[in-house]
Amino acid sequence: MSEKRASAAVVFVCVVFAMAIGFFAGGEIIHFIYTKELGPILGIGADSLAPSKIGQSKAAGGYGGGDTQSVCDHRMSAIVTATRRAAPCVVGIVVTQIQVVQNPYAGDNFFDFFFGPQMNPQRYRKIENIGSGFVISEDGMIITNYHVVKNASKLYVNFPDGNRVEGKIVGTDEKSDLAVISAPGGKHTPALLGNSDKCMIGEWGIALGNPFLNFINDAHPTVTVGVISALDRNFAPSEGVYYQGMIQTDAAINPGNSGGPLVNALGEVVGINSFIYTGSSANTGSIGIGFAIPINRARRVTKELIAHGHRRQVWTGITVQNINRTVATALNYNSVDGVVVVGVKPQSPGDAAGLKQGDVIHKMGGRLILSNADLDGFFLDYFVGDAVEIHIIRNGKQIAAELVLKEQPK
Repeated sequence: MSEKRASAAVVFVCVVFAMAIGFFAGGEIIHFIYTKELGPILGIGADSLAPSKIGQSKAAGGYGGGDTQSVCDHRMSAIVTATRRAAPCVVGIVVTQIQVVQNPYAGDNFFDFFFGPQMNPQRYRKIENIGSGFVISEDGMIITNYHVVKNASKLYVNFPDGNRVEGKIVGTDEKSDLAVISAPGGKHTPALLGNSDKCMIGEWGIALGNPFLNFINDAHPTVTVGVISALDRNFAPSEGVYYQGMIQTDAAINPGNSGGPLVNALGEVVGINSFIYTGSSANTGSIGIGFAIPINRARRVTKELIAHGHRRQVWTGITVQNINRTVATALNYNSVDGVVVVGVKPQSPGDAAGLKQGDVIHKMGGRLILSNADLDGFFLDYFVGDAVEIHIIRNGKQIAAELVLKEQPK
């Protein structure tokens, strides 16, 4: 009887031992299958199954885990990097402007009869305007729009670090809507200027500016992101300003952004935010159609303004007019495209180039000239001393010449 009990005890111990081994082996097999086969599908690593890791994994990645460092790497995008590179160079500009207020009764014959014209003088008022700009040199030279500083009696430059300096206008060019101001004192970080000729339609466009400078008293720039929507947009002249070869972007540009930089994904300034299309006079906000002056043009205008205080007007010495059917017939010219030379001043650049009365200009600098309006904006990108290749038609023959631009005689 005792032998039977001993045998039963041995069998029981063996069964318990076998069950223990079975549970352990089965658990390891399930753990292996779960981590090696299902783990990659669910995005769970073996170490994340440990009780101490489960809470951390969900907190880091959510919905089953993830890598905190990987998420941070993705957050540090090209846009963030470009913004951090460009933002310290962006400034807010507060301008006190003088506006002429016309007496509503001035010029009225009835009131002039009783009170005389001298009783209706022009009146002036001061208004405050805001805009943006960006630093281009360590000594505090800043680019902005001409319309931001127009008629300024006083202006202040607000830097992102909180520093506020009274600025001075170095030079302006109304035609290209550009201006240079200086903010002396301290060493400034200049913006990285890119090449607007290499802009690509569809690439990132980052607009920076200070639309809320006066509202929240914060000089840190606002950042909006879009793409370069189109290139080389041309507009009819408006109030003496020629917007030619403009960069179009759908990055939101609002009042106060004027003069701020349009930046690419490398943090390079490729344009100067200048105006927007709103669709109607009732709407003053952005609808995703904004335009920037190419930085390549602004770069040359800036050098001109710093060197001379103004943009020297180029002189060709020729007078032209549009071509109609009558003129075309008289010239034996089978088109109305182009302009015809009607006068050439002696010893002028046109005279030196060999131009003559009756010559038809149909191409300049590789650009087609269809009418006199094309010439108005053509010289935005040309300066005193530049040589322009010009193609003319004389007596039915095409002739190429070089026109070297001089400064307009005073």
